Amino acid sequence: MAVRAINDRVCAVGVIDWDRQVFDELLTLPEGTTYNAYIVKGSEKTALIDAVDAGFEEELITNLIRADIASLDYIILNHAEQDHTGALPMLYELFPSATIVTTEKCQDLIKILHQIPNHRFMIVKDGETLSLGDCTLEFLETPWVHWPETMMTYLQEDKLLFSCDLFGAHFATSRLIAMDERIWYGPAKRYFAEIMVPFRAKVRDHLERLSSYEIACIAPSHGPVHANPTPIVEAYQEWSSEEVKNLVIIPYISMHGSTKTMVRTLTDALIRRGIETRPFDLGRADTGLIASLLLDAATVVIATPTVLFGPHPKAANIAFIANMLRAKCRFVSIIGSYGWGGKAVEDLSGMISKIDAELLEPVYIRGQLNEEGTQLLENLADEILKRHTDNNLP
Repeated sequence: MAVRAINDRVCAVGVIDWDRQVFDELLTLPEGTTYNAYIVKGSEKTALIDAVDAGFEEELITNLIRADIASLDYIILNHAEQDHTGALPMLYELFPSATIVTTEKCQDLIKILHQIPNHRFMIVKDGETLSLGDCTLEFLETPWVHWPETMMTYLQEDKLLFSCDLFGAHFATSRLIAMDERIWYGPAKRYFAEIMVPFRAKVRDHLERLSSYEIACIAPSHGPVHANPTPIVEAYQEWSSEEVKNLVIIPYISMHGSTKTMVRTLTDALIRRGIETRPFDLGRADTGLIASLLLDAATVVIATPTVLFGPHPKAANIAFIANMLRAKCRFVSIIGSYGWGGKAVEDLSGMISKIDAELLEPVYIRGQLNEEGTQLLENLADEILKRHTDNNLP
């Protein structure tokens, strides 16, 4: 990625990873990602913020040369995770006089991950500042977005917030500045759903604190820079709220067709009642897209056949993910079929204990869908409609 100026003293020197498809061996990245890093040149000192992922050290060093950086006074690390600190061992060697600036918790993690000695660190606390001469950096601790040691760095004179993972997106783009909201909104929402949603209460707290700052520009660690912060901040206010919509999502898996028939029947019943509905075949579905809709759905219905004595592993996996993300839904249910027995409903119910939602009466039938089973699904659709109407869902 070329070196590009944000303003007269700040430039972007990070890299684009066009080809990365999976993050943490868990999250699919259909649009790649970026590892953003920024140079801040003061009249007396120069600071680098973030240090890209391992394997991209050469690109970062090349960009530092292009930016005419012969020395660094400070390497500021807002977060210890390797996609932010991967190039640190090389920078440590190339810039022996540079001081590594971070929080105490972050220092502990960096020492474990990269074996950096104590004497190279400057520990900063929440609200402390660092002068670069004609400009000042302020450090804001933001624990649990999404690790316990994260912080943000605020360039006071330019009202520029280096927001770490907050306001980010896994989105490989040649544009430095976020332009068309239709392009960046989806990746940013997916990023929030997969990474930030379990900590949404903390996000709300940090948004409240940031409301007292004048912020003219947001420069996250992934994705484009927001020269107009209002749209992404408003999106975060919505996503981090507990508000949900008149939407039902139905993640399902079917081995021989009976569960799929039930899903189609329930989907039709919900649509006839004016409820937005989205089924997802777990044999093909993108779990990141499901996670994005978990930010909106008032109700989640997991549909699964019985495999041996329990739910299909793919249904169990989506239940685990929804539970791990602490999905915002207010109601959940389980539908499916079995042949000779099992505990699929009991097992799935136990797997979603962290979701603060009411369990609506499951519909679990033996064999193919019949008239009685169809009526039970109609009843479930009625119950969902009643719950959504009682909660005045838009």
